[in-house]
Amino acid sequence: MSITASDVNKLRTITGAGMMDCKKALTETNGDFDAAIDYLRKKGQKVSDSRSDRHASEGAVIAATSSDNKIGVIVSLNCETDFVAKNEDFVSFAKAIVEVALTNQPSDVDSLKALPINGLSINDRITEQVGKIGEKIEIGNYEILKSENVVSYIHGANRLGVLVALNQPSSDAVTVAGKDTAMQIAAMNPIAVDKNDVDANTIQREIEIGKDQARAEGKPEEMLEKIAMGKLNKFYKDNTLLNQEFVKDNTKTIAQMLDSASKGLTVSAFKRVTLG
Repeated sequence: MSITASDVNKLRTITGAGMMDCKKALTETNGDFDAAIDYLRKKGQKVSDSRSDRHASEGAVIAATSSDNKIGVIVSLNCETDFVAKNEDFVSFAKAIVEVALTNQPSDVDSLKALPINGLSINDRITEQVGKIGEKIEIGNYEILKSENVVSYIHGANRLGVLVALNQPSSDAVTVAGKDTAMQIAAMNPIAVDKNDVDANTIQREIEIGKDQARAEGKPEEMLEKIAMGKLNKFYKDNTLLNQEFVKDNTKTIAQMLDSASKGLTVSAFKRVTLG
């Protein structure tokens, strides 16, 4: 297939790799972007860890918890321009949607949009806002989390929201540890709570990438499996929350930080929503 300059530039933006490397990767993978990213990684190219945040649209992400901290929700209300996203009325509207979500606990976005705000459904209120503002407005994401204790965190002027489910009720130490964990999730974007939560396809993909990298380095075939498993353990350390180094104190993992804050404290689940 024909690889356009636009395709090459898009892959370069996603990965940070060189133009010629991106073109070759797309050519070798017939324009499949996910396969091209894997191709670059197998060839030893450094792929940006923050690629998912590079195409963020505008809007407001609001995360909040119920008064008893048993329920948390995140809503991303999207718009077209930064000017609207920072408008006080727009942010207030996003917060009103969150309050409705906390009260009614809908299961998905469509159910949320059907709920009323002052006599009109949220969907109709969104249409009303579009007429007033003149921009496309929509609910981009909605997440709900229920647990013994849910901590919420909003980062970067309503651009990113996090919920963390903890296994112990609120106390000063637990709340501080929960906030630190939420900030860790915002900064480091883990893909799962622990290594046992990583899906099988991702694990197999990392093993194959590890083998191909070792093979490219000239390692003997009988050593590839062992080398790949070593790389997989490094992947777990970098990408699963409890095994990540705590950004505020890299002598501890998140699991160790939580346990030192309150014996047995851990994370059962988390949600992370960013604009885009």
